[in-house]
Amino acid sequence: MMTTLTAADGHQFECWIEPAEGTRKGGIVILQEIFGVTDQLKSVAGHYAKLGYEVAIPALFDRKERGAVIPFDQALKGRDLMLASDLSETMTDVGATVEYLKSKGGKVVAIGFCWGGGLAIRCAQKLDVAGAVSFYGTRLPQYLDSPLKAPVLGHFGTTDDHVPSEMLEEVKAYLPELEVHMYEAGHAFANDARPTYVPEAADLAHERTAAFLEKVL
Repeated sequence: MMTTLTAADGHQFECWIEPAEGTRKGGIVILQEIFGVTDQLKSVAGHYAKLGYEVAIPALFDRKERGAVIPFDQALKGRDLMLASDLSETMTDVGATVEYLKSKGGKVVAIGFCWGGGLAIRCAQKLDVAGAVSFYGTRLPQYLDSPLKAPVLGHFGTTDDHVPSEMLEEVKAYLPELEVHMYEAGHAFANDARPTYVPEAADLAHERTAAFLEKVL
């Protein structure tokens, strides 16, 4: 269901909530790609809700364009919205989402994809989260200014042109605690609604993520 949350600066934004099935084990904030709160991300939320986690997906474009959901074949529009977004404002909204889930009880982990994968690492640096998972996080150099305060699991493709190997090596040198797994795949390999989808890599990454969640939550 879609609800409305209020950030610390008074900004109100939409947030998709997927209730936990069975006994609630904690909360997960899913951080979007450059396409908004898509049906594909809602299906990912459903996957983790079945494992016992309450999942929230904040609409991080609402400060620029309310309700923006960008078709996967219109990446340039999504990229422009992402580039227009202010990192501190975006993290204020993510922080409000983390606090919302914490108010329901238990710890919270951030899981992000693409743009959100970089933001997930930021969560582990700046917010009170138990851990973070980065699926092919992008724009990583801008986050190399603070140490990690929580464990981070990273999933990256060997042929991802958004995250070349030299960039990833720079990140690993700055954040040596980062646990990185590589997959024979390119960017967005876990998005089953795009032609970049690699089922074997996606399944393994989600299995490793589930094990990480059990450990930190």
